[in-house]
Amino acid sequence: MAYVINEKCIGELDGSCVDVCPVDCIYEGLTKRYIQPAECIECGACLAECPVSAITAPAGTDPVWAEDNRAFFALPLPGRSAPLDSPGGASGSGPIGVDTPLVTNRNQG
Repeated sequence: MAYVINEKCIGELDGSCVDVCPVDCIYEGLTKRYIQPAECIECGACLAECPVSAITAPAGTDPVWAEDNRAFFALPLPGRSAPLDSPGGASGSGPIGVDTPLVTNRNQG
């Protein structure tokens, strides 16, 4: 399991974690960032850079947020016809502009 970004990131798109990621695996949704598990090399560079301590190491990851992170890449997101999957780097994809249903529901509630 790769690193996971939890609910503390909702509304916090600082980008410090993105700047230090050597493999460009941190993608931007609408209000939250997500780590592509197949692209993450678990180097830990992002951990110290997150201004809200939203990134967790595999051993300390809440299963709800691990599943949410997986869903961002594995399921078709609202308004998209296919899953994002593994695009091979966030910088080439740009902001995705949509979040998972879990994050969207928290923003509305």
